[in-house]
Amino acid sequence: MPMFNRTMDAANSVDGERAMAAAALAQATAKGPGTMPLIGAFRKGPEPKMPIGQEEISEATETLRKYKSGKSMLEQRVVEDELWWELRHWETLRRNRSTCGKLQWPEPSSAWLFNTILNKHADVMDNYPEPVVLPREESDRESAKVLSQVLPVVMEYNDFSNTYADTSWEKLKHGTAVYGVFWNTEKDNGLGDIDIRGIDLLKIFWEPGITDIQKSRNLFIVDLVDTEILDQQYPEHKGHFGGKTIDVKEYYYDDTVDTTDKSVVVDWYYKVNRNGRSVLHYAKFCEDILLYASENEPEYAERGYYDHGQYPVVFDTLFPEKGTPVGFGYVAICKDPQMYIDKLSANILESSMMATKPRFFCSTSTNIRPEQFMDWNQPMVPVEGELSDTRIQEINVAQISSVYLDVMNQKIEELKDTAGNRDVNSGGSAGSGVTAAAAIAALQEAGNKTSRDLISASYRAHTEISKLCIELMRQFYDEQRAFRIAGQGEEYQFVEFSNAQIQDQPVGVDAMGETLYRKPIFDLKIKAQKKNPFSTMEANERAKELYGLGFFDPNRAQEAMGALQMMEFEGKEQIAQYVQQGETLMNIVQQMQQQMQMMQQQLGMMQGQPIPQPQQPAQPEGAQPQPVTGGGGMADRMTRETMKANTPMTDYGQRLAARSKPHVQGGA
Repeated sequence: MPMFNRTMDAANSVDGERAMAAAALAQATAKGPGTMPLIGAFRKGPEPKMPIGQEEISEATETLRKYKSGKSMLEQRVVEDELWWELRHWETLRRNRSTCGKLQWPEPSSAWLFNTILNKHADVMDNYPEPVVLPREESDRESAKVLSQVLPVVMEYNDFSNTYADTSWEKLKHGTAVYGVFWNTEKDNGLGDIDIRGIDLLKIFWEPGITDIQKSRNLFIVDLVDTEILDQQYPEHKGHFGGKTIDVKEYYYDDTVDTTDKSVVVDWYYKVNRNGRSVLHYAKFCEDILLYASENEPEYAERGYYDHGQYPVVFDTLFPEKGTPVGFGYVAICKDPQMYIDKLSANILESSMMATKPRFFCSTSTNIRPEQFMDWNQPMVPVEGELSDTRIQEINVAQISSVYLDVMNQKIEELKDTAGNRDVNSGGSAGSGVTAAAAIAALQEAGNKTSRDLISASYRAHTEISKLCIELMRQFYDEQRAFRIAGQGEEYQFVEFSNAQIQDQPVGVDAMGETLYRKPIFDLKIKAQKKNPFSTMEANERAKELYGLGFFDPNRAQEAMGALQMMEFEGKEQIAQYVQQGETLMNIVQQMQQQMQMMQQQLGMMQGQPIPQPQQPAQPEGAQPQPVTGGGGMADRMTRETMKANTPMTDYGQRLAARSKPHVQGGA
């Protein structure tokens, strides 16, 4: 949908000018009747010519016609591809065929091509993208962290999951998905926010012969809008809408679509050079009526409409072509085998219908009424004259050979191989007697390499979309905004964000005394949000396998960390962190146990109680006990002396102690 809110700025400027004129008039009236200015004295001389006027709109319309003429073959292919997707391709293949009686030639529409696109789209949605923002400098770490939390919320506000699903259909069918990333001032009750939406290939036009859309001199996005809506939004031009200088290619709809009360509205983006740099400008017009032009606004005349200076569109191409930013999709490469599959199937069905419906040769001398002969409700059919095999004979239809069935099956296999959509990829039998779940999963993963390739291309397009979103935040997020960030469980946290964190930041002055600025730059990494049950089951099996191997045993933490460093899977960082936490917790517990034993020994020594001996680790059979050596610390020496003092004496030690007692002379 085009943006119709840009004329509000122009309207506000006109209202401001009128207000200034009214204020000046009131001030002159207050000074006295002799000081009132003449009518029209506020504007001296002719009005200055605007950069975009009637002449520029006419030139842009002519350029749009040239662009549309260069895109005519693509538009025809897109319309026909849509018929193939809807299983209506016989409308393009149908020929004048003769009929024999009431027998109609069959037109089967098998869904092999449809199933191919269906499975590819399921792979795409199983790997829904999620942006992660990475800083290039240490000072931008916090901003990157906030952006990583805010960007998914902005995508959610735009219902990007539906947009991603719809445009993925377009990419698979026609070869190209087009995204538009705009700033919509009407969002959030006039505060404005980012607007992300898909763009139909039939409604966007670029310079023929270019491969990179950013190198096109102009970019046009057209749409059909109700004339009544335009009259309400632009009352100053009411009654002047309703024409169609540009014809928009339309699909073959099932419903009757009336476009007589609609007008073609054009969003025109173009690049100009300002002070040695390329800036982007934007204009909106309908027929020869200019609705808005950013170059006519003083605010945007020099800086451009968008500060990033790029066309606000992203092309996601499946199979690229030379000399054009678009590509071709699975319909283009699979419709030929699909056509022969359906034609062979039609011939086989036709032969089957002829063989199952008996017909007869009948001699004219045999007086048989055809209506009675063909009526199976009559038990008897009267015949005049002699009846024999020579006068009435059944028409025998030759049975179709199995060779032709093999040819049709080979075309089906060709379509599967061409599209990379084998049975194992769509959940069917793996063949060759493979029944183990792990083996089937391995075959599916190996067969999904084509899906991974097209998904990686979509991730590159999603990176460009995220970059445009960040640049729009940098330009328009002047006010502090609050975003609800999902936490663990059902808890939420709220993050406040504005462009103050990502705008140009002063870093010093140059030799001329001018301030130098640094623009925070961020890198984007796209990861998949895998939500399919197979990936969940795989993660659960991996967790059980790691547990069984002892990866979560704190005593084997070093071994587990070494193995994890050589492994690569989703969530490896969380598992490594959990193993490290378990090792740290075990070390803390061991230290506390040692401290408690020392305290118990000291307490027993102070109370004169025997101190329990510390348990020695079990020694292997036949091994000699190792002496306990201390580290030399005061606590260790005290422990050893205490243990020595409480060790029971042998008999020899007791006799030696009795002989060493002093004798007291003269009694007690």
